[in-house]
Amino acid sequence: MKFILTFILATTSVFAADEKLTVGQFDFIIASPWKKAENAGMMTKAVLAWPVEGGTPIEAKFYDFGGPSGGIEANITRWISQFEGKPEVKQEELTFGTTKVILLTANGTYLDGGAMSATKISRPDYTLCGAILAGDQSNVFIKMVGPKAVMTKAAAYFKKLVTSPVVK
Repeated sequence: MKFILTFILATTSVFAADEKLTVGQFDFIIASPWKKAENAGMMTKAVLAWPVEGGTPIEAKFYDFGGPSGGIEANITRWISQFEGKPEVKQEELTFGTTKVILLTANGTYLDGGAMSATKISRPDYTLCGAILAGDQSNVFIKMVGPKAVMTKAAAYFKKLVTSPVVK
């Protein structure tokens, strides 16, 4: 009986390690090394932190504005316009059943600062990883920006995170 109880507890703790994060109609799986972070933004629905060795974690911010949210292409254009000049851009569209997931990666000099801020800080050699999940009720947007070296390490984990609601 002790063996069975130990097995059940061990199995339960393995499955309990991954948390869920619900944004809009999507349930994201938060697997290590992602951690929930404080959501201080008025427009963000959730924030996850990606650990940076010896530095400040980089945040993946989740948005759901309800409805079409200005459209997918308009948001992609806005993300790209947050770079100086012409950034190197890669876009990928994946389809899972009836759900489309659009992945965007942009590399270049990122212009850091609030959307309405007149002052922007140039951040050379930065990468933006973005994802849009086109839902039946609304679109969910996820955006993460940081130094290219860190983002290169995080890219596969970002893709796994943003596709977790639809990859079975």
